[in-house]
Amino acid sequence: MQYSLFLEIGLAIAIVALAGLISFRMRFSIVPVLILAGLAVGPHLPVIGIFNLQFTEIKPLINFMGRLGVLFLLFYLGLEFSLGRLMKAGPSIIKGGTIYIIINFTLGIGFPLLMGWPLRESLVAAGVTTISSSAIVAKLIVDLKRSVRAETEMILGLMMYQDVFIAIYLSVVSGLLLTGATSPISILKSAVIAIGFMASFILVGRKLVPFLNRILRTQSDEVFMLVVFAILTLVAGFSESIHVAEAVGALLAGLILAETEHVERIEVIVVPFRDFFGAIFFFSFGLSINPTGLAGAIWPALGAVLLTILGNFSAGMIAGRNSGYSHKASTNIGLTITSRGEFSIILAGLAATAGLMPILQPFVALYVLLLAILGPLMTKESKLIYSVLSPIFKWPLPKKSPRHKSSDLEV
Repeated sequence: MQYSLFLEIGLAIAIVALAGLISFRMRFSIVPVLILAGLAVGPHLPVIGIFNLQFTEIKPLINFMGRLGVLFLLFYLGLEFSLGRLMKAGPSIIKGGTIYIIINFTLGIGFPLLMGWPLRESLVAAGVTTISSSAIVAKLIVDLKRSVRAETEMILGLMMYQDVFIAIYLSVVSGLLLTGATSPISILKSAVIAIGFMASFILVGRKLVPFLNRILRTQSDEVFMLVVFAILTLVAGFSESIHVAEAVGALLAGLILAETEHVERIEVIVVPFRDFFGAIFFFSFGLSINPTGLAGAIWPALGAVLLTILGNFSAGMIAGRNSGYSHKASTNIGLTITSRGEFSIILAGLAATAGLMPILQPFVALYVLLLAILGPLMTKESKLIYSVLSPIFKWPLPKKSPRHKSSDLEV
């Protein structure tokens, strides 16, 4: 029987769909299941008749679809938060976010340097271990029905703060990696270009909001979708052309379009593409990893996971208590923001493109996989964890309030 590329594409999508069904049945985050699905197939498998699970022929297509997944994930994130919400972030969120970044980035940069990794590899590892997964955290809040809890505002605020940090950090690091800048002047130039691009885009973009409102004011969903996707891909493409990660351009495009009167209509159109291509993104990441090469990254990944859990919990407790939240609510903050995902994988992709140490790919794969499993589990069992820790640290038992279970903000 003649070999069919469409059959290979169909098999890949079927595996992604199966991973989705399994995660739904397990009531667990889809991210680790998709990564595991990608790890389970690939060039290490034999070809069985017409069923080719190596995906060598369509791997470039899967990688491209995965890149689209990054764009849609970041674009949607920008739509959700918008510049207005970011600019209205309160002092407590700014203070909490600063505490979070200082603690986790210090641990993230120190650990690889102590292992003897070069500076560029250490900068990638620091970004990987510092930033939480917005996708997983948001899904956890919805799935566990915690959106009404008082501490959720702080959690979402921390995510917004991290998004701003990672947008700048991605820009600087991508400029450093993609241009090969090594001197302080070259690094400063990359940072100035990246930050200048972001600032200019935001200033010009806000002025263009009335124009965007006019061109998007069409009754045709087809034309509306084409215009939105044209804006997204053009901004992302221009961003990449000046050595700023296309993901940053997608985030900026979302932030600007979130200021328009059409944001809800845009979200409705984007969500299916975000979910489909986002799933392909996580699957393609797993597919890019050689399982036989994971052994050498076990100890670095385990060490990074332990430091991340300790750093996130400490940062959540300090940020929460400084903002007036109870010990229990602060515990929830520290546990909920532990998961890692899309941003870590984006940085790993940049590292692969720049030809950095081969161990970075399996390191990130194991690290993300472990925290994508442990993060949701710890968040779900936060009440049990608090009950275990409260006698040790002499924390008060939470007040029982049957009608207002989410009231964990101390006045």
